[in-house]
Amino acid sequence: ISDAIRDGAEGFFRTQYGTISKMAVLLGLVIFSIYMFRSTNPHQESSGVGRATSAYITVAAFFLGALCSGIAGYVGMWVSVRANVRVSSAARRSAREALQIAVRAGGFSALVVVGMAVVGIAILYATFYVLLEVDTPGAMKVTELPLLLVGYGFGASFVALFAQLGGGIFTKAADVGADLVGKVEQGIPEDDPRNPAVIADLVGDNVGDCAARGADLFESIAAEIISAMILGGTMAKRCKIEDPSGFILFPLVVHSFDLVISSVGIFSIRNTRDSVVLGAIEDPMAILQKGYSVTIVLAVLTFGLSTRWMLYTEEAPSAWMNFALCGLVGIMTAYAFVLITKYYTDYKHEPVRSLALSSATGHGTNIIAGVSLGLESTALPVLVISVSIISAYWLGQTSGLVDESGSPTGGLFGTAVATMGMLSTAAYVLTMDMFGPIADNAGGIVEMSQQPESVREITDLLDAVGNTTKATTKGFAIGSAALASFLLFSAYMDEVASFANVPFNQVDIAIPEVFVGGLLGSMLIFLFSAWACSAVGRTAQEVVNEVRRQFIERPGIMDYKEKPDYSRCVSIVASASLREMIKPGALAIISPIAVGFIFRVLGYYTGQPLLGAKVVCSMLMFATVSGILMALFLNTSGGAWDNAKKYIETGVLGGKGSECHKAAVTGDTVGDPFKDTAGPSLHVLIKMLATITLVMAPIFL
Repeated sequence: ISDAIRDGAEGFFRTQYGTISKMAVLLGLVIFSIYMFRSTNPHQESSGVGRATSAYITVAAFFLGALCSGIAGYVGMWVSVRANVRVSSAARRSAREALQIAVRAGGFSALVVVGMAVVGIAILYATFYVLLEVDTPGAMKVTELPLLLVGYGFGASFVALFAQLGGGIFTKAADVGADLVGKVEQGIPEDDPRNPAVIADLVGDNVGDCAARGADLFESIAAEIISAMILGGTMAKRCKIEDPSGFILFPLVVHSFDLVISSVGIFSIRNTRDSVVLGAIEDPMAILQKGYSVTIVLAVLTFGLSTRWMLYTEEAPSAWMNFALCGLVGIMTAYAFVLITKYYTDYKHEPVRSLALSSATGHGTNIIAGVSLGLESTALPVLVISVSIISAYWLGQTSGLVDESGSPTGGLFGTAVATMGMLSTAAYVLTMDMFGPIADNAGGIVEMSQQPESVREITDLLDAVGNTTKATTKGFAIGSAALASFLLFSAYMDEVASFANVPFNQVDIAIPEVFVGGLLGSMLIFLFSAWACSAVGRTAQEVVNEVRRQFIERPGIMDYKEKPDYSRCVSIVASASLREMIKPGALAIISPIAVGFIFRVLGYYTGQPLLGAKVVCSMLMFATVSGILMALFLNTSGGAWDNAKKYIETGVLGGKGSECHKAAVTGDTVGDPFKDTAGPSLHVLIKMLATITLVMAPIFL
């Protein structure tokens, strides 16, 4: 069974990344031609980086980012299709061993992903440093260097967006098709070998959750490192700091420590004693949280050390303490996000239980309860983000770093440091995330190979915990996307200022064109989500029809006399998801460029020189705000619906097969494209909009 899953996943991965690489080459050519025909900024001209050089550099960075992002996704999938069968085998012996194998497999791919992000940027930085003879007389200043890396972030987010869209459509269309016909119409359990769509569903877990989430978090870290390097460089230049390299390389050091402390956290989950105590199985969530707490304590210590080591300057001897506190704010934000998401999606807590209860009165009430739970769940995270942005900004402003005129300048760098703090445990959080699909797959293999009920109980428990950890990682990813995109558009304003040679530090929403830009940004989020969800719906319809056809034409399937044709469903979903991922992806790439260019032309004729840049900035801000709220709503409601169904399957409210359970399955089906297609694609979209404007800034001027 695991061989069939592996073949399906690797086949789809090859086709999908073939398509993505063709689009990347096209986009690379577009970027190259734009950079060849644009104005360069005065700093770059004086340091001898002409149009051709900056075109080659940006395109090279773009391709490297895209390549690394692809490798990050491949590693995630490669590990998960090999770990799933090992976890199902371990579940026959003990729950603790199954948990340990799933966590270590997730940990391996998580460490590779974070390591790739750090190594990729370090190599690029070092290469450009040597090739352009940085800091020699007449050459480029080191504070200008990070601006050349923006192509890397764009390449990474480009691949992550399509990986997330394609993988998300694949996994959820198969899942919805399998559930609707299998559970609701035929009344057979989840992952039953008689269901023709079951292999497609299990393949989807690998390409949608492991490969796509690997590329996604890779891109989060890459975008955040680059924007923090740009802001560190700008601030060091303004404050005339003698050796600015500490401020520029600081993000790389933080994420290198992340690898070490997350490894310690992963290894703290050991198979110490047999975990069946008095017949009760230990709660896997508690074990994972223990590991997370270990990681967080270490993160606080290493973060303090690295701020003292990298950010100490004679100009402001106590500034590093303020920045260490900013990092602490970020780490606390991450922890708060994990707790809030856990509260709204774990069935130990009130929200999911009342959602399950609403299923007792039918399908409609379940949907109403799920939608309102999702809407409510946006409030706390937004308050947490708001407090952390303001407090980090304020800590940065009061750090004692001042520019020539004596006004404080550390604010934005403070928020950058908070974002680093938030992502300083990223490898462990990604481990918890990768653990989910591996456990889910293991459960599928156990069910399909008809193992005893006791083994299925262990994998079910791991799977329910995996659902919660997947939801918490999404919460974490949205929080970091919110902070990172705030940084990215500060970096964008810095870049516009350096190209246009005029200060550009605020955007007035009261100007009608700028307000319209904001409206368009918010609209983009809703349209993108709509297209992503309807893609899942359309593909699921094909799967449902195919599964029904097989049940009618092969009546022997139900009593195990005939084998269903699994590969048919896999190929339907694979071809449909590749076809469907193009439209929303193209929307995301084309719209900011089109808006910026149209308003640039308009500004030229109405005598408003920076109109294009201002409208794009407003589009970015509004898209970020509505995108974060939308993604929180989609992810939390989807995760809650799924776990409400899991809660009923534990035997409450009539258990499996009851009317209540059928209503919960409907809710879960509605939530599937929310939480695994539209939601995760949105926070990639938010950061991609920011990186694309950074790369394309010259067109808007």
